[in-house]
Amino acid sequence: MKEVQEFRSASGKRIFALPLEVFPNFWGYAYLLDLEGDRILIDAGSGLPASAEGLEEGLKRLGYRLEDLTYILLTHGHIDHFGGIAGLRPRTAARIGIHELDWQTVSRHEGRLALLSRRLETFLAQAGVESEARRQMLQIYQLTKAFYHSVEVDFTYEAQGMSLQALQMLHVPGHCPGHVVMRFEDVLFSGDMLLNGNTPHQAPESIIPSMGIEHYLHSLERMRPWLQASRLVLGGHHAPLENPLEVLEHTRQRLARRLLQVLRTFQSPQTIAEATLLLYGEKEGYDRLLVLEKMGAYVEYLYQRGWLEIVNPQEEEKPLKYRTLRSGTESEVLLEERSYVCV
Repeated sequence: MKEVQEFRSASGKRIFALPLEVFPNFWGYAYLLDLEGDRILIDAGSGLPASAEGLEEGLKRLGYRLEDLTYILLTHGHIDHFGGIAGLRPRTAARIGIHELDWQTVSRHEGRLALLSRRLETFLAQAGVESEARRQMLQIYQLTKAFYHSVEVDFTYEAQGMSLQALQMLHVPGHCPGHVVMRFEDVLFSGDMLLNGNTPHQAPESIIPSMGIEHYLHSLERMRPWLQASRLVLGGHHAPLENPLEVLEHTRQRLARRLLQVLRTFQSPQTIAEATLLLYGEKEGYDRLLVLEKMGAYVEYLYQRGWLEIVNPQEEEKPLKYRTLRSGTESEVLLEERSYVCV
């Protein structure tokens, strides 16, 4: 097991980073914030055996038990961050919280999965994915979430005024509808909003409302003042972020480059599936679904902003084909978000 790390806030409060193997060979972090009167767990891992064992063992090494937890706060509704609460709920009286827009995912999981599966199937058909491949992708999509069952949460963040004691929360949709970042004194818990070296996964808003490139860009700018005010930024994966404002700028630049690549891919009419193959090459299994979702998010953004057009609107039974409507530079194709600043 990887070592637990300890950090301190400005006032000396202890924060522990618990490394969890949330999926085979894929690691994430849960964070324990010890406020003397409360022991707050931020995120709970996937709930798969290695993740659940790592969480309990990490707490035990620090001298804590699951029963000692008073709050479990979820940054967002992706299963590598919330799946662990299914196993924790019977073993702790800790109050569980999540943002309203991810409540259905956690507390009405089966219905939410059924709804999103239908939307995903529609997207894949319009993207030009053949029927057998669609069936396989939907099966994989559902299987990766089938081990979790609905768990009732105790409160939602907006109903709490986006704060819990000294913790403040900021809603930053895009990577996930109900994603929040949390700030305690000079420490920011950023979830999956910023990652060293790559851009968090995107999917089109046609599948999941409050996702997509435009929401994500807005949210990066909403985060900017919080990043400026934070000495330490702890993410859901990888080491603490050094120079987080630089990471934010690099993320915007990567998005701009990718959007321009996508735009150039549609110089001749293409379906989303055809363009995905050209840009990403052959992919198998869940990886193929992920790159199709990414391409769908890019195409949605470019189409909505007039960079692409649909060339076969009358062919109702056929996949949609897109074509570049106008060319541009990286700075032109990326929505300038600096005017969307919040507290």
